Amino acid sequence: MKTFIEVVVQTLLAFFSILYLARILGRQQVSQLTFHEYINGITFGSIAAALATDTEQRTWQHLVGLVLFAALTFLVSYITMKSRSISKVLEGEPVLVIQNGKILEKNLRRTRYHMDELNVLLRQSGCFSPDEVQYGLLEINGGLSIIKRGDKRNVTIGDLNLKPSLEAIPTELVIGGQIIYENLSKMKMDGKALLNELKKHGVKRIDEVMYASMDYNRKVYVDKFEDNLSEKIDMSENNKGV
Repeated sequence: MKTFIEVVVQTLLAFFSILYLARILGRQQVSQLTFHEYINGITFGSIAAALATDTEQRTWQHLVGLVLFAALTFLVSYITMKSRSISKVLEGEPVLVIQNGKILEKNLRRTRYHMDELNVLLRQSGCFSPDEVQYGLLEINGGLSIIKRGDKRNVTIGDLNLKPSLEAIPTELVIGGQIIYENLSKMKMDGKALLNELKKHGVKRIDEVMYASMDYNRKVYVDKFEDNLSEKIDMSENNKGV
């Protein structure tokens, strides 16, 4: 029983210590990790696991290790901010992997990325072919920054010298078949008015709706649980129809 209580107390201590130290070190511990932050993150987890379950060693010894690694992480982050040369050594630098629609295979191999991984990053950037890209840079956090080729860029309102309309975040009205009444009242609507709007999209009952929202111009977007798609695209390699 004594060991059980020790593990519970040490687990709580490890959890809140990690939470507090990660908060101090900033959001980069959660997203956009660099190499040294990734390594320290793994080490943090290992020390925290030992702190939570090791009843043989004294708790303060694990805590010292945890705080020391937090201090080292902070110190390295500070040094990399002050010295660009050290930053390049510890964190690396962006690598050009696409130029004029052509994949630079040598640079891609340097980054240890496969073509499948590059395709994923391209799709996340809104491109479905390297041919659409003028320059593609693989960033130190693993993301891909692109500049589209001139003939592949979308025409903007500024290009046409038009005045853009005011935009705002759409207001969610229905999620998972449940009406968000607070948002409904903000849009000065009631259940009857909402149902009338949904009927325009072929909806008979609220529980048919997976998601519905209304934008600043009172345009309603509706997605039903049952999507009546004439043909569903199969992205797997085993799809013989592609």
